[in-house]
Amino acid sequence: MIGTKNELIKYLLEQQEEKKFEVKEYFKKRSKDQNAYYWELLNKLSKKLIIPTEELHFELIKKSCPFEEYLVPNEASLRGIRYYEVLAKKQVKDKVFKVIRVYVGTSELDTKEMIILLDNLIEECKEQGIETITPEELAKLRGLENDNKK
Repeated sequence: MIGTKNELIKYLLEQQEEKKFEVKEYFKKRSKDQNAYYWELLNKLSKKLIIPTEELHFELIKKSCPFEEYLVPNEASLRGIRYYEVLAKKQVKDKVFKVIRVYVGTSELDTKEMIILLDNLIEECKEQGIETITPEELAKLRGLENDNKK
């Protein structure tokens, strides 16, 4: 259930005593407009730097996105994990493991996380002389246009 504090309290008070619940803050997923602008800028930066788009994308993900680290057997296939890097190898008794860092892909980012990624890309673009949208347009893209009118 997603709701305000009062809506959640009312809902929880109606539930059976023995039930357990997890509560976490809700964030909207990144918007299609944020994503479209990200890829538009990323393609411009890729052309300017003559770096493949996917390579540049992964570098920005490493700089901006949440991650988790795992210890996996050295021979394990990492098939299905899109954004990761092997940090080290570690031997435990007679078994060799890889320490991997797995990054959250952009399709899984919430609005706040996407804004961090987009801000880092905009900073890179400005350093390269690539034109970006105005601060007002950026506020709208971030979903802050209503906050600025208060």
